[in-house]
Amino acid sequence: AVAATAVAGAATAPTIALLFPRTDRRRLLVGLLAGATVSDLAVALTPSFAVLLTARLLLGMAIAGYWSFAFGAGTSARPGRDHVVSAALATGVSAATVAGVPLAAVVGDAVDWRMVVLGAAALSALSTAAVAALLPSIAPHPAAGLAMLRGALRSRRLMAGIAGVVLVVFGNFAAYPYIRIAIGDVATARTSWLLPAWGLAGLVGNLVAGAVSVRLRPATAGAPVLLGVGLALTASVTTSWLLGVGIIVWGFAFNMVPVLTQLWVTRVEPHRAESALALQVTAFQQAITLGAGVGGAIVDAYDVRGALVVGAICAAASGIGFAVLRPTR
Repeated sequence: AVAATAVAGAATAPTIALLFPRTDRRRLLVGLLAGATVSDLAVALTPSFAVLLTARLLLGMAIAGYWSFAFGAGTSARPGRDHVVSAALATGVSAATVAGVPLAAVVGDAVDWRMVVLGAAALSALSTAAVAALLPSIAPHPAAGLAMLRGALRSRRLMAGIAGVVLVVFGNFAAYPYIRIAIGDVATARTSWLLPAWGLAGLVGNLVAGAVSVRLRPATAGAPVLLGVGLALTASVTTSWLLGVGIIVWGFAFNMVPVLTQLWVTRVEPHRAESALALQVTAFQQAITLGAGVGGAIVDAYDVRGALVVGAICAAASGIGFAVLRPTR
């Protein structure tokens, strides 16, 4: 079910603009949030796994489509505030992750998992109403569609940056699904506070990324390198306090990446920002799926430290790549 969501998202992000090149972007965002609401309702009420899987495909399309258009819509509504818009979007995701996972676990244990998904449907419906009420009408870019996507794909510098995104996200998700194992190997009793510490450090990372984005090139290169340091430290320590340092650095650094890479691709292709962002979202989705799978194979064949080391190497390589590339001519 999780893989279906990621696969649908990877397929949707670069193609949805081709299907709706002239649709008002507020209307499109509202429609995508409504799709997420319908998906959650279908999952909560599903009589079979086939229906659940179909609903998760719809959710993947809604999430990827929303993420592709939200930044452009936000910067159109608030011109000249791209770093604030990017940080706000990433902070929303991080806050939802930090609060949502433990809350869902508590409600699911106390009541039923279907109630958790119904709660998600209610939040999606609330978001739909909020965007419809507060976001102004936003006309699509005149060149939106296939021509814009082709131009973005022909940009060597953009595609090199997308490769850097794949590397750093692959590196993170080769290790992140197995973070409990990594903590348990050193400090089992600290799991209950180290996992929230990762998330809270991520919230800070989102906000710091927005602040340092005025120096976009060093910031975009530095965040993956710092992520590599956090992963390497987590892999090598034997004491709980050093493990805590590694986990906090890891969470802080990785959560800078979505903000900075979002800004980076739009600076490389300012006139094709919609397609550039769609490719960034696709890279994230594919790298998450691939990284988790490869990381699991490494954990099975060796141990979690091997996955952490591979993640650190990939993250550092991404940082070096972004240090060589320039986001603007």
